[in-house]
Amino acid sequence: MSGREGGKKKPLKAPKKESKDLDDDEKAFKQKQKEEQKALQDAKAKASQRGPLVGGGIKKSGKK
Repeated sequence: MSGREGGKKKPLKAPKKESKDLDDDEKAFKQKQKEEQKALQDAKAKASQRGPLVGGGIKKSGKK
């Protein structure tokens, strides 16, 4: 019985990920995603400038 047996054991280190080269399709896909994200942020900023949409006043229940 040794003193180091008890307690938590150190986890093994994960191997380093290899940096893979991106091909043209992946580069185009990432560029398209960046453009869509930018367009979404622009639209969000534009919508926040205007204020709330007109709700039409007091909502009435369906009961008659």
